[in-house]
This record gives sequence, structure tokens and C-alpha cells, in this order.
Amino acid sequence: MHSDEVDAGAGSLAVDHGSDGDHAADSGWEVVRPVGAPAVPGVRMAGFRDRVGQALDLRVLPQPAVVVVIGLGNDPFTVEGGTTQRPSTSPNPHPSLVASLSPGSTRIHGRDVECIEMCLSPGAAYALLGVSPHELEGAVVGLEDLWGRQEGQLRERVAAATAWQERFTLVSEFLTRRAAQGPSMAPEVAGVWDTIVAHGGRVRVDDLAASCGWSRKRLWSRFNAQIGLTPKRAAMLVRFDQAAQSLRAGGNAADIALAHGYADQSHLHRDVLAFAECTPAVLAGL
Repeated sequence: MHSDEVDAGAGSLAVDHGSDGDHAADSGWEVVRPVGAPAVPGVRMAGFRDRVGQALDLRVLPQPAVVVVIGLGNDPFTVEGGTTQRPSTSPNPHPSLVASLSPGSTRIHGRDVECIEMCLSPGAAYALLGVSPHELEGAVVGLEDLWGRQEGQLRERVAAATAWQERFTLVSEFLTRRAAQGPSMAPEVAGVWDTIVAHGGRVRVDDLAASCGWSRKRLWSRFNAQIGLTPKRAAMLVRFDQAAQSLRAGGNAADIALAHGYADQSHLHRDVLAFAECTPAVLAGL
């Protein structure tokens, strides 16, 4: 994080999720993780508080997770850009946000930020959001558009709690109730997603279809309807995310291209440009 801008790798507020417990980063951001295993599988959670009153200017990059941000401060978030704008019942700015798997060139602005961020696997997002990731249509939208009055009620209860672990407990209990009532992703779709992630995106669609006993056409249709991406695009996203993490860790672009199954460095360059709308060198410095 920087003093006047947060450029978070892979679309998250956190550059370093770190270990459990509170810590104050040199940038002035307090970052807190829940203690113990997540109550709902496929959900990673962290709390953030701006300790020095800096402005948030967050560049959102695609990642293989749906990101939910529950704002706890007095100032709402504003959103610029995005590949599409899903119809909204509430105007921008938003007190809480949802970013799709591949939100395009998007920036989120805020001041005096205090929030809880959740990274949801597609399966968790399918059960918890009330819509499939496909229906987010590549947008960053207000969470109130998906959860209605429940968003405001949860946000008020969490904001009134004084301790981070109490806040995490409140959110976890809410998610547990929603997960019990939400739809389940088709096991074949969930299995294919897990395979893509396990192989770092280095998979063939024909092999994925064969693994679940579906035709290529059926897999394409069902996967896109529930995940929000085609299997090929999902594999590209997972591979890009891993390459982006390696670039930000200081790796050599040619070595990274080879390690993650790109044909060559030019292939990596094209994928980074397509997903992040910048060069690998620029992405490495974010």
C-alpha cells in the first residue's frame, strides 16, 4: 500500500494477508485476520482500517475469486470503470461492494476506510450472493443490490461491534445461515473448477469435459452459467493470477512464462495486457 493509493494485486485490498491477529502495516493500514478455520468453505476474510486518513484508490485486477467488501466507515465507496455495469437499484457510491471474477479496468475510491473484505470461491459466491457469478456480468456492484435490507442490517451490527474477532463472528454467522439456504453448484462444475485451480490453469477443455462425463458443449454451457466464465477463460484467469503473483514477487518474466505454461514471454505479455491492461513490468511494480 502507498500513502495516497492502494494498488492491490489480484483485486484485493490486502497486499499481504499475513497471519492471524492485528498488525499495523508501515503504510498506515491495520490488517486483521480471523482466528481459526473459516465457518463457510471457500471464504477468506480480513479486516482493514485506515489509521492515518489516507485516500483509497484501489485498482481492481481480475482474480479467481469474487470479492465482497462490507464498508464499516462513514464514507461510502465510489466505482470507476468496469467492463459492464449491471443494473443497479441503488446509486453509486455504495456502502458495500461486490467485484466479479473479471471486473475489467476498475478503480474503487474511498476515504477513512474501515471494512471487512471477503474473497469467495465461485462455489461459495454461488451459494451466498443470491445470484450466480455469471449474473454479475463483469461488474463491480453494490452489495445492497444483491442482499437488499440484509446488507444494511448486517453492516450496522458489524460496525457497532468494537472488536475485530466479534465482527468476524457476526459475519460468519450470517454467512452460515445464507449458505444453508443458498443453492449448491453442480458437483461436475465444482469439480472442474477445482481441477483448473489444482493444475494452475494448465488444462485442456476436452480433458475437463471427459473428467465429468459431459460433452464439451454441455460443460461450456453449464460452467459459464454457474461460474460466469467459460472453462477456457477460467483456466486463463487462474494461470494469469499465479503469474501475476510471481511477477509481483520479483520473478523474471521469461522464467515465469515458462513455469506457468505460456508458450513464450510474448504469450505472457498478451495475457497480462488482456487481463490487467498493462505490461508485465508495470504489473510487477504495482
